This record gives sequence, structure tokens and C-alpha cells, in this order.
Amino acid sequence: MAATMVYECGDDYRFVARIQGDTAWAFLPGQTVALLQVPAESGAQYELGGMALWIDGEGARLTQGDDAGWECVNNRRRAIWEHAKLNGADFRAVGNEPGWHMELYPDVVVLVADYGAVSYEFATPEPTTDSSAIRTTYHSTNDSHQLTLVIEGRRCRDTMSGEEFAATVTVTIDARTLSGCGRPLH
Repeated sequence: MAATMVYECGDDYRFVARIQGDTAWAFLPGQTVALLQVPAESGAQYELGGMALWIDGEGARLTQGDDAGWECVNNRRRAIWEHAKLNGADFRAVGNEPGWHMELYPDVVVLVADYGAVSYEFATPEPTTDSSAIRTTYHSTNDSHQLTLVIEGRRCRDTMSGEEFAATVTVTIDARTLSGCGRPLH
């Protein structure tokens, strides 16, 4: 299992880190570096050459050579979206009351509903696109459920966070309709 963090540091410096086994991939501005895990007194430390990334809980410290480095904190909300992107999702949507999220991959649509209590997977079908309405619709079935996913190119504001998204999303699972917002990840 991989873990993804979006570290926000002082001076508007931000980077993505992805931990896979004993490697930390640091997606830094202008470069990507694979750091290897080394022993640490606490937390986890990864190094390569003169670069080091020390992670402890939600915090991290990134140093390069002799510089003072950056003290950073993981932005969990952004990390969820980056995690889906790095896992290969092309689109992600969220909704509230009850909480749900959907990730659209090239081969599978994953819907997690009821605050994570229920999960569905469907083969990703060929979409139907209506260019004049700026709408893409997916219809899929699995052994026991039917899914209709409608993505519309209309701005949407999340009802809980107030965050603005590029698309309005409607998911119908069997006879139940979920409304929310989403955005492309690539």
C-alpha cells in the first residue's frame, strides 16, 4: 500500500511525497527524486545524496545539502486527490449528506458511499458525450447493481467545504441519486 502526502512548507513551497515500501518519491518543483529509507530515531527518514526527507506524523522536514531546509505539514484534503491521481484515476468526485466519493479509472469506476460504509466497483464503460450540453454520461452494471454517472461541465461548490470544482456530478446507484462536485486529475 502506498501513502501520499501533500506537504505545504513556508515561503509558498509545496511538494507531493509518495511512500511505497522503503522508497519515498518526492515530486519537487522541477524534479522527481526517489529517496531510500534509512534508520531514524523517530518517524521515518529517507535520503539520497545530499537530500533528506524526515516524516513524523503529519509533519515533515526536507533538507538539501547544507541548507536549513523546510518544515512542512501534510494537507490531508489535497493528499486524497493526489493519491487518486497517482493511483491512476482520471476523475474524482465528492458529495455530502451522506458523504460519498467516486474515482473514475480507465478500467474501473469505484464508488464509496455512506461515509465509507458501502463500496461498489463497476467496469468503466464507453461514455456517451453531449458536446452541446457539456455532459458525459456513463452507464454500467455489475452482478447486482446499476450505475449511472453524469459529469457536467458546470462549476460546482461543495456544500460542506465551500471548495469550488470544475464539474457538477450526479451518481445514480440503483434507484438512489447522489449529487456532488468533481474535477479531472490529469
